[in-house]
Amino acid sequence: MGGITRPYDGVADLRSMQRLVQEAWALTGPNVERHVGDLAWGTFQHVGREPESERRLWEEDGELVAYGWLHRPGTLDYQLDPRRPELLDDVLTWFEEAAEHGPLETSALAADLAARETLRRHGYVEIEDAPWFAYMLHDLENVAEQAVPEGYSLRTVRGPDDLQRRVDVHRAAFHPSRVTAESYRNVMAGWPYRPDLDCVVEAPDASFAAYALAWYDDRNRVGALEPVGTHPEHRRLGLARAVNLLALRRLRETGAESAIVLCRGDSAYPAPKLLYESVGFRQHSRGIIYRRS
Repeated sequence: MGGITRPYDGVADLRSMQRLVQEAWALTGPNVERHVGDLAWGTFQHVGREPESERRLWEEDGELVAYGWLHRPGTLDYQLDPRRPELLDDVLTWFEEAAEHGPLETSALAADLAARETLRRHGYVEIEDAPWFAYMLHDLENVAEQAVPEGYSLRTVRGPDDLQRRVDVHRAAFHPSRVTAESYRNVMAGWPYRPDLDCVVEAPDASFAAYALAWYDDRNRVGALEPVGTHPEHRRLGLARAVNLLALRRLRETGAESAIVLCRGDSAYPAPKLLYESVGFRQHSRGIIYRRS
């Protein structure tokens, strides 16, 4: 059977995309920019936004070897089988035809020299003054503990009964947000979401004050944090650090040997990187933004 390319067609294809990311981790991890949890969160976090993105799959002998994910008007996320770096040419050609007019943007890890060279051949230029993302890595052999202030408590989500409070704290932390109860219900129903990895701080009034959503790739024993947030009324109390540490401990108890997080790394917005460093993450690489006019 030869190679084919086709549009994305639902959750079965999402699982194929996640398996491709897992295979990339098995071959080259941790030099992989994506995680199975990123794909689930990006797919399920919003309802009604499907027209704002488009996905394309490349298959050979019945196996997915590359995908492109266009976020309109012109941002590309992609993953290749590491043994097939030449497929980035095909992905970029599709992206350039499918995107709306205007500048086109994508990224590559600093260590991915093959992808960076392909991007340059297609006319993409590194944007030196753009916000950039630090790729943070944590070996989970040792994870600290931290108490929360009196009246607050650390725990994990207990299921549908916590749904609205979980949505409320996310919407407050990322205001304005289009996450809704309906869309978060989709998140909770998708693989690999686990309520025992959805970590929260419960406030004295029983609302949720902070959270860290952890995802686990059981094949590669690597976790990811995405997203993390604190309600504005409960900031500067150490809650973000405490809930991140809880998420890392839960990942370790689940079987994870390491964890990753991507966050802003530039000096214009230093708080996230400082937070993750405070719980033991260290920068492993950086995502470089490329743009073509």
